[in-house]
Amino acid sequence: MKINFKKILTLGFVIFLLLQFYQPARNLDYGRVLPIHFTKTYDVPLDVKNILQTSCYDCHSNSTEYPWYSYIQPVRLFLDNHINEGKENLNFSEFGNYSERKQGNKLEEIVKQIKAEEMPLASYTMIHKNAILTQENKKVLINWIEQTRDSISSQNYMTVVQ
Repeated sequence: MKINFKKILTLGFVIFLLLQFYQPARNLDYGRVLPIHFTKTYDVPLDVKNILQTSCYDCHSNSTEYPWYSYIQPVRLFLDNHINEGKENLNFSEFGNYSERKQGNKLEEIVKQIKAEEMPLASYTMIHKNAILTQENKKVLINWIEQTRDSISSQNYMTVVQ
């Protein structure tokens, strides 16, 4: 039995073309910032907000800035899976819906991941160079998050004592 590579390549190309018609809904909030958004839940300084927006929001919010190659399948499926996984772990757009305890835990986890250089992911920063956290960015984020986390802890302590 002879394998016809030309037919296999043609079939593969046709399948690839047909895949391009599958374009699921995008993770876009069109600039809406609801009262449960992280920046509405806390008084976030502009420098912290900018760092989060540049390095975190594409995967951890309801507002992703999609690159041009996101229109190509199966790349889009990979991106959507990555975004959904990121939002499942932490979603800045819905941060206010978390309990105070969960908010404190999420803030603690953010600090741990930044210190361990696990976030943003290397696969993301390879393409998005502006998302790489500089030492100064890390310091600003960690300091602000630790102060905020400590204020949550003290508020929870005061509530328990009363």
